[in-house]
Amino acid sequence: MKKEIERKFTVTGDFRKGILRSYRIAQGYLSSVPERIVRIRIKEDKAFITIKGPCDPLGVIRDEWEKEISITDAEKLLNFCEPGILYKIRHEIRVGKHIFEVDEFLGRNEGLFIAEVELSEANESFEKPSWIGKEVTGDKRYYSAYITSHPYTEWQ
Repeated sequence: MKKEIERKFTVTGDFRKGILRSYRIAQGYLSSVPERIVRIRIKEDKAFITIKGPCDPLGVIRDEWEKEISITDAEKLLNFCEPGILYKIRHEIRVGKHIFEVDEFLGRNEGLFIAEVELSEANESFEKPSWIGKEVTGDKRYYSAYITSHPYTEWQ
């Protein structure tokens, strides 16, 4: 099983000039329990089911299993998901040797922007762009599974 190693940050500046590509995502959760997250995602013309295990104490590393499924199956499975289907636009931006993914949330989460960078090991160094703010790795409020039932527009 693959290890997902990533760090998360708020976005505080203009990241748009460096965008390589952008695409829409719709995703829902069959289970949002942190110890066993089961996600259904439609990304452009592909769909996936993903299972994630619990995070390490710092929230950086966890087991992840993903399989491509048909769009038809994904659309049907989204109907079985917990309330709060998430919609976002993902922007990919190269910074040094890494690709940052900036999620621009829509609907009830409009106004929230989260940047993620995937790493090959937990202590790998990476260039931090000027447009990222504080690190929120390990802060459950900034994880999509949490946001589905606790919309950003209701945080204030």
